[in-house]
Amino acid sequence: MGAASVTVRVPAKVNLQLSVGPLRADGFHELATVFHAVNLCDEVIARPSAGGIRLSVSGEGAEILPLDDANLAHRAATLVAERLGLAPDVELHLNKAIPVAGGMAGGSADAAAALVACDALWRGSLGRDELSVLAAALGSDVPFALQGGTAIGTGRGERLTPVLSRGSFSWVFALADGGLSTPAVYAECDRLREGRSTPEPYVSDMLLQALAAGDPLLLGKALHNDLQSAAISLRASLSDLLEIGDDLGALGGIVSGSGPTCAFLARDGEHALDLAVGLTSTGLCRTVRTATGPVAGARVIG
Repeated sequence: MGAASVTVRVPAKVNLQLSVGPLRADGFHELATVFHAVNLCDEVIARPSAGGIRLSVSGEGAEILPLDDANLAHRAATLVAERLGLAPDVELHLNKAIPVAGGMAGGSADAAAALVACDALWRGSLGRDELSVLAAALGSDVPFALQGGTAIGTGRGERLTPVLSRGSFSWVFALADGGLSTPAVYAECDRLREGRSTPEPYVSDMLLQALAAGDPLLLGKALHNDLQSAAISLRASLSDLLEIGDDLGALGGIVSGSGPTCAFLARDGEHALDLAVGLTSTGLCRTVRTATGPVAGARVIG
């Protein structure tokens, strides 16, 4: 017999480094990235239902997210049911704080949470390794949302290697109005690189040293995103926002993933609050959030 309900909390991610290699034959780019999970979290609540998967959403982007199998959480529930040999009868509610189409893997996070929630609701015996296989089938960022912490992602980002990271880092996220399409940003990256050779992706030694030492000053200098120029090309105001963050004393600023969210590294929690106030006053972002990382991936909390 299943549980009455299961609640899973899942974090957003920021790419501390995103190195984008050549376009592969399968249409994906070869990547080397360093994922970092932060405590800006969505919650997914799973309850028994009858007659298939029912999906509802509240919070960030509730009015624009699909409620059918175009939503990764819906597809995650289907995969778990198929693997367990059960009817996919579940009500999923997504309570969102992660921005939609903001470069922080909100959809992937919800999919990872739905995998964990449905397995727990249906008293499944799928371990983390098997859930990771399902996660990779859903999308490149889903395995990391399941794992959390700090990790190197290779391939299209789905092959993970944990990274030693000491201490905690303080972040400020400036959320823009409207999203950016990840395929559109990659296409713009390809356009900007046209006619030039694309090197193989790599992870910076300086960034790994900064994480191992727990050194925010060095980490701020090591932040890098190959998609940043493409995101700025599609949304010029991001350049102004990054410049203002630098003027306000951020240790480093970066477009998160494919954007348009910008992530700023602070010295500590107090500095993060000061940065948040300054960024809010610019009028260039609809809201600003503070967070810390690294944190664990998708976990049952109730």
